[in-house]
Amino acid sequence: MSITQKQRLVIKVGSALIAPTACGCSEKYLKNIADFIHRIRQQGQQVVLVSSGSVAAGRYLFNNQQPNLALKKAMAAAGQTEMMAMWDKLLGLPVAQILLTHADLCNRERYISVKDTIESLLDNGIMPIVNENDTVTSEELKVGDNDNLAAMTAAAVDADALLICTDVDGLYDKNPHKFSDAQLLKDVTRITPDIFAMAGGAISATGTGGMQTKIEAAQKATAQGIDTYIINGFKAQSFHYLLEGQNPGTHFVACESPLSPSQHWMTHTTKECGEVIIDEHKDHFAQNSPVITSDDIVEVKGEFSVGDTILLRSCDGTRMAKATANYSSCLLNYVKQQPSIPELVGSLHPQHNSIISKKHFALLENV
Repeated sequence: MSITQKQRLVIKVGSALIAPTACGCSEKYLKNIADFIHRIRQQGQQVVLVSSGSVAAGRYLFNNQQPNLALKKAMAAAGQTEMMAMWDKLLGLPVAQILLTHADLCNRERYISVKDTIESLLDNGIMPIVNENDTVTSEELKVGDNDNLAAMTAAAVDADALLICTDVDGLYDKNPHKFSDAQLLKDVTRITPDIFAMAGGAISATGTGGMQTKIEAAQKATAQGIDTYIINGFKAQSFHYLLEGQNPGTHFVACESPLSPSQHWMTHTTKECGEVIIDEHKDHFAQNSPVITSDDIVEVKGEFSVGDTILLRSCDGTRMAKATANYSSCLLNYVKQQPSIPELVGSLHPQHNSIISKKHFALLENV
């Protein structure tokens, strides 16, 4: 199925397309993207735009070649308004700004709130423009790159396709800038370690992600049944091919048996705050919501509170599952050190006979 047959499309635009010279926003490449958005909207398709570039757009306003973190946040604040004004001008349709941190997506209630807001905007013909909130985000709260943010957004809004516009034609089997015989991969049906090995570093001086983050994004999106395309946004021809139903870049094929939305959110969006090593084998997790008691705990790593996401590992180091913790790391450590107090956890909270939530649980496979 071509991208023109997708009902809901998330389009990610990188910093190199927004501000190719880091001297403010430029219409040079964005005009082609805006025209493409107009065409597919005329066909009845819905579009969510994930736009990088606030720091690159605002950099020219500050006389500092090597800005510190605080100055980058200031650049983002100034550049975001310029970038939104540019999209508003080029698109000529109602747009809405949505600035997110990873904390907004990791919290289930806020995640659903983001989803509902975007749904309401789309239902009313308003195009959401999403970006990471670089002005307020911290190292702990940031996604770090808009490729993965775009994939998380696509999953949240139940998109049919994710289109990542960048400065290369797609994924090559080797670096095309170093090897003349590099071959473009047109279709990737399964993302394996070999596929990740083909990824190089960031080519653009203005971007924060390279091909590695784009493959990570494709892995997240395809796991929820979302076809993902990496195309060269610098070439107007890329969008002509898309409108003709052709693939101008690399198509990552959606999984035939995608994860459920709740499992996908737990697997690919939440960040674990700590780990619990348990004396269990992975086949124990074949059931949907296993019961893990304090007797199963071998070791507790990190600090986490009730409601945080934790990683469950086996004694041999295998990542087995992610789940919401019913108990804090402090209490679980105390229980482990007090063997004379049997099943303290269950006696304190009889409604929770497991250290993990049965509602938010995801078995990890090759993640």
